Amino acid sequence: MRHIISILLQNEVGALARVANLFSSRAYNIESLNVAPTDDLLISRITLVTFGSEEVVDQIIKQSRRVIDVISVADMTDDDYLEREYIIFKIKTDRLCDKKAFDKLMQKHQLLVGNETDGYLALEFAGESAVIDGMIQDIKLLVEIDSIVRSGALAIAKGKPLLNKA
Repeated sequence: MRHIISILLQNEVGALARVANLFSSRAYNIESLNVAPTDDLLISRITLVTFGSEEVVDQIIKQSRRVIDVISVADMTDDDYLEREYIIFKIKTDRLCDKKAFDKLMQKHQLLVGNETDGYLALEFAGESAVIDGMIQDIKLLVEIDSIVRSGALAIAKGKPLLNKA
């Protein structure tokens, strides 16, 4: 089962490595990982996606809480949350055969033009992971994608926060 785990931790050297090591030492892959400071620059939020059974993920969460820099941990999967992912991708404009169909696709997915330089068009989009996957398939029907950068999942609880800073 897919799990989105959110972790607040001290923004200290090595803190991320200690959390990531917890997963790798148990032979669990981290599918996506995002780390950034919160509104408090001394605290960072990790949002990671992994696959595994409830029992194993529960055990990893319990062990994560014992890591010295970790403040709080929550498996967001069972709660009501908002999930988004960000993507930037480039296409070569001279490979675009049907500009009209491509413009229609850009409107359908509400793609933003990030940059157009040297015959390459960089496009941006934010949405749910499955929507991004579908959008990529739609784009590939019209033009070859030269490069993709994806953020991986970001998630926040709806309503009352799940994680406490204290």
